[in-house]
Parts: sequence; C-alpha cells; structure tokens
Amino acid sequence: MNRILVLGGYGAVGLHAVTALVSHLRTTDVVVAGRNPHRAPRVPGSTVVRLDAADSGDLATALNGVDAVLMCAELDNARIARACLERGIHYVDVSASHQLHVEIEQLDELAAQRQATAALSVGLVPGVSNLLARHCVEQSTTRQVHIGVLLGSGERHGPAALAWTLDGLGRLHGSWAMRFPAPHGERTVHRFPFSDQYTLSTTLNVAASTGLCLDSRLTTALLAAAGQPGIARLLHRPWVRRIMLDALAKIKVGGDGFAVTVDSGASQASFSGRQQSRATGLAAALLIRDLPAMPSGVRHIEHLVEPRAFLTELAANGFTLNLGS
Repeated sequence: MNRILVLGGYGAVGLHAVTALVSHLRTTDVVVAGRNPHRAPRVPGSTVVRLDAADSGDLATALNGVDAVLMCAELDNARIARACLERGIHYVDVSASHQLHVEIEQLDELAAQRQATAALSVGLVPGVSNLLARHCVEQSTTRQVHIGVLLGSGERHGPAALAWTLDGLGRLHGSWAMRFPAPHGERTVHRFPFSDQYTLSTTLNVAASTGLCLDSRLTTALLAAAGQPGIARLLHRPWVRRIMLDALAKIKVGGDGFAVTVDSGASQASFSGRQQSRATGLAAALLIRDLPAMPSGVRHIEHLVEPRAFLTELAANGFTLNLGS
C-alpha cells in the first residue's frame, strides 16, 4: 500500500498506531488528518493534514490516492466507511461500539463488490479478546466463553474513551471471578458492554460474557457501585456527567498495566502487558500491513487472521502471551 489515512490520529491509540505504521510500512505514506492539525503530535515519517470529516467534499478530497483508512475515533464511522468502500479503499476501525459494528456490517455486499476489506474489532478489546476466544473455542468442545478485562486506571485516556466507559455503566448486570496473569491474580470482573461478547455469538457461534475490572481494587469497587441502576441513571444527567468526565480525566489511581483472560472451561488463554492504547495501535498497524492479502467484505478480526501467529507477533513488542498447553 502506498498511502494510509489515519483519522483520530491525535489520540493515545492513534498516536501509537501512526508510530507503528511508520515503523512497519517504511515505504508507505502515513497521513494523519483532523480539523486541528496544529494539535497533532509530530511522528517522524508521517504527514499531518487538515480534514473536516463531517464535510463530504473535504472527505472526498482527502481520500484521493488513499489505499486504506484507519479510524481511531467515532466520527460518524458508518458514513466514512461507506465513502471508503465505494472507492475500493480498505477500512479498519478500532471502535468498541457494538451498534457501530452493526451499521458497518450492512456494507458487506458493497465491500465485496469493490474488492475492499472493512476490518472491525481491531485492537485489545475487542480484538485480542476475540482472537483469544477463537483459540480457546478451537481447543475445546464448549460453546461458552468468559472474557475478563483488566485495564490500568492510571493510563491516559481521551475524552471519547472516558465518555464511552461512563455510558456503559449499569447497562449489563452480573459479576464473576477470573484469574489474571501475575501480578494481578484473581479478581472480580463486572459485566460491561464490550462489543466482543455480541460479535462472538455470530462469528464463533458461542455464548460469551465480558467483564471489566481495573488494576486498582478501590477504583473497581467504585466502578461497580456506579453501575448500580440508580447511580447509573444519575451519572447520565448532563451536569453530573460533565463533572464526572472532568474528574475522570484528572484523577489517576493505579498504573498502566492491562490483562485480557479468556476461559472456555477446558481451555484458558491470556494476553497482558502495559499501555492498552499501545497494544491497540500496534494490533491495527499489523493488520493493515497484511490487508492486501485479506478477503474482501466486512470482517471481524477473528475471521481475518490466525490467532496464534498474529498474537505471537503482537506479543513480541513487549507483551506477554499465554495460550495454554
């Protein structure tokens, strides 16, 4: 590929993705686009341009000569995905929104006609979690998987990620214990609306549940309390929401460690390390590198790559992978 356009490249995930793309695809022009290019961190080897993605004319101009678009934000993604696929441009999305995935899945026939690939569930959760689930399911006869996600509450997150987390509180109920790699140990996870659990019911024909905890036990307890129906409704009031988002952006309790564990009963697997944003950015870069050889249509990551090979290469960048025996 000669030219890759990154939308949302200013944020934590986007910055890591751009850095990895420049490193892995040295002959490719990596372009970071946004409405405020002067705010974009400068990554040597990349180019920064101004783009208002809400302006269809501006978007059409930016897509000229582009081979693939990496979406690291939520900017009317389905519309942008359609614009890419209509032009035969590959599209990769790191969003964790199930509803957004459903909207883009409707573009499968268009993508196939234009011989383009739209890759969804690319990142840590969803992404790595989907691949761990596929590995575990292939190692056992069970049709049920439990996914545990431990995130670092001290890592820097953008406003969109914080808002998404706040919106997810109280939407699903249930909790269970899961064992994470050292130093985390056994923790209680609380069910959270990550998209992988919905996607896997279709792509792998399994019943999946995904639970969340934070590296700080205190913050996890507060997260669980905030998920109670009454409190969750209160948090969705505009003025309370503004206060909470401001507080979440400023208060840092915990570190930047993360871990994803999948348990299918007879098989367990895990992926862990530091900086979940970096893991997501690297996963996106590795997938984009191999896009030309992937089948056309709208596909989730578990139908685009072989889990062991992809996760092993991703783990070689400073992460820890355990696929069991």
